[in-house]
Amino acid sequence: MFLIIISLPVFGRLPRGLRLEKIHQLPNYRDGALQNQSVTPMQPEGVSFFKILKAFLFEKHPNKSPDKALPFVTPDIAGEPGSATPEIIWFGHSSYLIKVDGLRILVDPIFSITPSPFSFIGSKAFKGTDVVKAEQFKNIDILLITHDHYDHLDYQSILKIAPEVKTIITSLGVGEHLEKWGIKAEKINELSWNQSITSFNGLEFTAVPARHFTGRKFKRNQTLWSAFVLKTANCKLFLGGDSGYDTHFAKIGEEFGPFDLALLECGQYNAYWPYIHMFPEETVQAAIDLKAKVLMPVHWGKFSLAMHPWDEPIKRIVAAAAAKQFPLVIPKLGETIVLNEYMPSENWWLK
Repeated sequence: MFLIIISLPVFGRLPRGLRLEKIHQLPNYRDGALQNQSVTPMQPEGVSFFKILKAFLFEKHPNKSPDKALPFVTPDIAGEPGSATPEIIWFGHSSYLIKVDGLRILVDPIFSITPSPFSFIGSKAFKGTDVVKAEQFKNIDILLITHDHYDHLDYQSILKIAPEVKTIITSLGVGEHLEKWGIKAEKINELSWNQSITSFNGLEFTAVPARHFTGRKFKRNQTLWSAFVLKTANCKLFLGGDSGYDTHFAKIGEEFGPFDLALLECGQYNAYWPYIHMFPEETVQAAIDLKAKVLMPVHWGKFSLAMHPWDEPIKRIVAAAAAKQFPLVIPKLGETIVLNEYMPSENWWLK
C-alpha cells in the first residue's frame, strides 16, 4: 500500500535521462545530491528531527491562524497588462502575478487548500485567502516555479493552469515533475544557477543561488532550488523563492543589483531550522545586501507552516525595516501594487 501511495502523480518523478546527466554535471552536485554554496544542515547541531516533530505536533502554539477572514481585494487577473511599469498582485504565501511589458508572469501558484500532497494533511489556508481559484488563470504568458516543494509547486494548481500557459521557466530538474503530469516538454525551460533565458518582449530571467533544499518524497536535493532575477526594459526585480540567509545575497547584489524591488520570504522560520529559512530581520538585511530599493515580504499570510503566530513575521519585518529605514510595500491579498506609483504599506493585519 505504501509503495502505491508514493507512486501517485502528486509526488512527481525524480530526474532521469539527459536531465539527470545535466544535474550530475553541475558544480554543486556532490555525494549523490545537489548542495548549497555553504554547509547547510537541516537543523542545528544536537537537535533531532523527532524533537522538531514533537514540538510541532504536541506543543501549544497560540495564534497560528487568524481568528477572522483576512481582507482580500478582488484582483483584476484578466485585465490587460500594463506598460513598462510592473504591476504585482499577491495572493498569499509566495504566489503572485506580475504584469509588465504587455505580459503576465505567474510565480509559484498555490491555490489548493493545503500545501501538501493531500488535502487532509497539513495547515489549511487561512479564511479569506481562497477568493482566487486556479481556474481563473487563462492567459498566463510565463509560469515561473522556483523549486519543487508542495507550497511552491502545487500539483492541483499546475494541472489547471499549465495547459494554457505559453512557457514555463523553472529550476533544473523540476521539469521532470511537470512532464510526469502531462505538460509538454517544449513548454519547459529549466535553468541552473547563473544561467539566463530571454523570453517574450525581451524579458530576461536568470536563475541565481538560494540556500534551501528540495524534494517531494524522501530523497532530498535531486532537483535544483533557485531565486530569479527578472530584467525588463526598464527595471529589475528579484524573485526570491525560499532561502536561508547567507553571503549569496551580497554577491547577487554586486553582480545584478541594484533592484527596483525584491520579493523575499518572511515567514515559516524557526530556531529549529535556522539555515533554510530567514528570520524577518535577516530578510531586511538580505534586501539591503541585494541593493534593493524596496522590499515586498512574501511567504506569509496564507498558511501556517511553522510554530510562530501567523502575523509575527510581518510585525517583525516592519519593526526591522523601520530600524534600518528601509522601504516596504505590503499590499493586502489581491491588491495590485504599481511599482513606484502605488506602494501600499498600511498595517492592515492589525485591523
